[in-house]
Amino acid sequence: MSTPTPTQKTKTILITGAAGLLGPLLTQHLLSLPPSYNLLLTDISPISLPFTYNPSRITVLQGDLSSPTFLSSILSHPLNAVYILHGIMSSTAEANYPLSLKINVYSILSLTEQLRLLYPGIRTIFTSSIAIYGHLADPTAKITENVYPRPETTYGAHKLMIETHLTELHRKGFLDVIIARLPTISVRPGKPTGAASSFLSGIIREPMQEKECIVPIEDRGFKSYLSSPGKVIENLGRVLEWNRLEGNVTVQFPGISVSIEEMIDALRVYGGEDKVRFIKEERDERLEKILRSWPRDFDVRRGEEMGLGRDEGVEGIVGIYIEGLRKDRKF
Repeated sequence: MSTPTPTQKTKTILITGAAGLLGPLLTQHLLSLPPSYNLLLTDISPISLPFTYNPSRITVLQGDLSSPTFLSSILSHPLNAVYILHGIMSSTAEANYPLSLKINVYSILSLTEQLRLLYPGIRTIFTSSIAIYGHLADPTAKITENVYPRPETTYGAHKLMIETHLTELHRKGFLDVIIARLPTISVRPGKPTGAASSFLSGIIREPMQEKECIVPIEDRGFKSYLSSPGKVIENLGRVLEWNRLEGNVTVQFPGISVSIEEMIDALRVYGGEDKVRFIKEERDERLEKILRSWPRDFDVRRGEEMGLGRDEGVEGIVGIYIEGLRKDRKF
């Protein structure tokens, strides 16, 4: 396959996993930014874009990235940058190791190998996860990018495998890599996902729709590291235009450390006491083991010094979601 030549005036950006939570939000955000971007969106699922846009700026290709034929069809397009967002979620990965290996590892290895050959030096942004760390000797310690990861889930292990691979491609000069270690994203709109952390969105989302949310851990003091979808998207947009990183290409995206009790309090503020009754605490040992393997707080001074932003408290995160419901006339 010959290497396509991107135009100099308009950059074309590939987004994989474009049908997921972040894909449509990132698409909308990038279309709003100067300079003008053209976007190539791909996912195995249908891609729905709930906003108006100029069709000439978006190309949608639905298919399986693990298929060499489909991968070749994607990479026949001129490209200037790539966001690798696709993958299966944490509890699904834990339950189906072969599927996680296929999607979360092999498909990304195939994609990045072709990028190395066809687009040497292309900016490649990979969304990793705090799930790479595993249990810490001191669970209250604030983590930096320099803490040695010891993942205790399939999802975290496979994310770390790709981090290591991409770091080597960057070191060799084959790709221009940024690894974004994302906090748990809350409040996610839509339906529950296959993530162990799904309840951290459901604890707000479901009661606001007068639906039950099952919290799989009977410990209201349990803390998680959260960021709103909008703040993650803003930060993903910022890193696109960063200069090439030297040394450590991994950046921990900022979030806030929030307890289950604090999330319930925020629900009470915005929804009233009657919404809290839809929360049901029912321990799930399998999910609790996954959740307790993730760190609870991070030192993100490096990312903030590089221009990344963070949410202003749990009520701010919940307030953003409630405002979105009001705009959509769902509340």
